[in-house]
Amino acid sequence: MSAARSYFTWYQLMSSDPAGSMAFYPPITGWTTQKFDGPTDYTMWANGGEPFGGLMQLPEAAVKMGAPTHWLGYVNVASADAAAARAVELGAQSLVPPTDIAGAGRFSVLADPTGGMFAVCQSAQTDMAAPAQLTPHGGMSWHELYTSDLEAAWSFYSTLFGWQKIDEMDMGPLGPYRLFAPASGAPIGGIMKRPAEMLRSAWLYYVHVDDLAAAIEAAQQAGGTVVSGPKHVPGGDRIAQLMDKQGGMFALHAKPPS
Repeated sequence: MSAARSYFTWYQLMSSDPAGSMAFYPPITGWTTQKFDGPTDYTMWANGGEPFGGLMQLPEAAVKMGAPTHWLGYVNVASADAAAARAVELGAQSLVPPTDIAGAGRFSVLADPTGGMFAVCQSAQTDMAAPAQLTPHGGMSWHELYTSDLEAAWSFYSTLFGWQKIDEMDMGPLGPYRLFAPASGAPIGGIMKRPAEMLRSAWLYYVHVDDLAAAIEAAQQAGGTVVSGPKHVPGGDRIAQLMDKQGGMFALHAKPPS
């Protein structure tokens, strides 16, 4: 059970146009959708028949505050209440207090001390395991935080989740790119200073695809825009960062051919 702690285990798209988002992503990723069996109107994303995330309407209050369509990552914790309270002690802002989801668990949405939004979730499942090392097509393979203050963000997340620094790469004017991993696990993401053109700190989530060029073409045909890439990263992998038709940022990641 404990192996799954401090991993991202759920990914929710808050969309200004849920129907449009539901049509946009499957041709790129191979995802399907399922209705959540509960009291709320909620659509789940599934990959290979297994739910891994959700899709819902961006609340009107968030729209009025200027929030765009965006992805929200949930980190699995033993207690949503304890994690949320500790996060606030460490300087986070509580956006949604600990709340029950019937049959699924308990969650809380927060903004880290630099403004990056994330959530913690306490799953009702008792047999969750750490994600597999080999990410299938359509799986979430990398988690990247662009922040106004790398050291402040790192102090926050490493204290809250016990994440470990694995390596660091020089990104020139943007400073270091810090790779991190849950305790005793493989790297799951990186943290770096956000570029000047980014207005706020934010997490970016990468979807693993078998054919990067085909996935990019599918995204463009569906109305998406390539923001950066495709390009190689250390180790031979290739990535591209994109904006979906509703304005939400996401990224694609492919391994080199075997």
